[in-house]
Amino acid sequence: MEVDIRRFLLLFSLFFIISEAAYPIFFFGRPRGGMLTPPIISHHDVLPPEQWFEQKLDHFDPTDTNTWKQRYFVNDTFFKEGGPVFLMIGGEGKANAAWMITGTWIEFAKTYNALCLMLEHRFYGDSHPTSDLSVQNLRFLSSEQALADLAYFRACMAVKMNLADNKWVSFGGSYPGSLSAWFRLKYPHLVDGAVSTSAPFQATLNFPEYLEVVRDSLTTTKYGSKCNDNIQSATQMIDSLLLHPLGWQTLTKSFKLCNPLDGTNKNDVSNMFVNIVGNFMNIVQYNKDNRKFEGALGTNITVDTICDIMCDESAGDVLERYAKFNSLIMSTYKTECLDIEYDSMVAEYRNISWDSASAEGGRQWVYQTCSEFAFFQSTDSKQQPFGQHFPVTFSIQLCQDIFGKQFNRSTIEENVKRTNTNYGGYGIQVSEIVFPNGSIDPWHYLGITTSIGDDAKAVFINGTAHCANMYPATAQDLPQLIQARKTIQSNLQQWIQ
Repeated sequence: MEVDIRRFLLLFSLFFIISEAAYPIFFFGRPRGGMLTPPIISHHDVLPPEQWFEQKLDHFDPTDTNTWKQRYFVNDTFFKEGGPVFLMIGGEGKANAAWMITGTWIEFAKTYNALCLMLEHRFYGDSHPTSDLSVQNLRFLSSEQALADLAYFRACMAVKMNLADNKWVSFGGSYPGSLSAWFRLKYPHLVDGAVSTSAPFQATLNFPEYLEVVRDSLTTTKYGSKCNDNIQSATQMIDSLLLHPLGWQTLTKSFKLCNPLDGTNKNDVSNMFVNIVGNFMNIVQYNKDNRKFEGALGTNITVDTICDIMCDESAGDVLERYAKFNSLIMSTYKTECLDIEYDSMVAEYRNISWDSASAEGGRQWVYQTCSEFAFFQSTDSKQQPFGQHFPVTFSIQLCQDIFGKQFNRSTIEENVKRTNTNYGGYGIQVSEIVFPNGSIDPWHYLGITTSIGDDAKAVFINGTAHCANMYPATAQDLPQLIQARKTIQSNLQQWIQ
């Protein structure tokens, strides 16, 4: 039976997710934003039970008295009276209780006798504020409403658990990392410090620099520029094959497409490239992040894996190597064929039911990118080896095809402008905060990588990727990653004194 790869491929733009999946979830190839995936735990580990908080539907309309149940978790194992409260912020996926028992923040909690809370993001996971995911209902899905959720939750829990005088610190990685900083920005009286890991701050319509960082990251292997050179050569071979029907047949077979490729269908061709290039993007973004990612090679799939394949002359010509890497990813996700049909993908993401596959976070996140952030990763830069087949116009068209013609270029540009005006973009003005980022992670381009004050410090970690500092430490950690955790802890200690 064919497995629809879209159930494993869920992105479109930016951000991070606290997901139940053991591996990154994709939106047709590209990682869904940053997506903070959970650490691996033993099946013997005991997780705290889910709890439910009565949350307001609309924090900005006092005449709207509707409420809904928001999911959260508590770990009070290490807590002692007077200790700080650590609040982990959920993102664009189902909140995973694995974070409640492991990770760097849990080690900090043990050290400082902290109470640990995690709040699931509205409209993701099991936190369903509305009956369905219609555009009419998705107007209640925004970062501003999510921040107000955090504020109301924090205020109510302080009363319920007698925590009004305790220090509060927020934690988040990727999109939740942005929320962590914005929580401190918008509600400084409610949170005393914030750790904002791998967080993008500059909303932007077009993000071609993502692939430029992927290019740079691939040069860090022992092969230097040869890896990128071979990828570019393979891309040129694909471009040549797209010129005639026999070439379409070759590509259909080489990349295990579910249906015969029609090279005249530009949307399907773009979607094919989004998928296969997305495999490279995904591995670079999550390179060596301390999660076990077992593939057909029997080892962690990393940047080194990519370049070992692309530079292996015994594995055929560069196109065969390119296809071999694609096959490795498909076998890892137990995917039999690659579905690149644009129309069927759009139809799936138009489904407004909570029972649909797109409701696992894909439809919601696409909506947030169209309505707030964009972050559209494109091939509009010629300074990368992956061709020019999914320009920013492809992402804009997708917004319109899923949510309506009102999401045109000018509307999305205004949404992006509003977001940057609201939060400050690169110019965010905050205190008592740290901004960890990894040099391998393409999202660092939109983040804060230089300190913006004595009490707003960047922690730039050379050689690490997305949210690496959040995962449990290992004996293989780079010295700069070990030092980064110490720097974060030093700042944390000052906030909770």
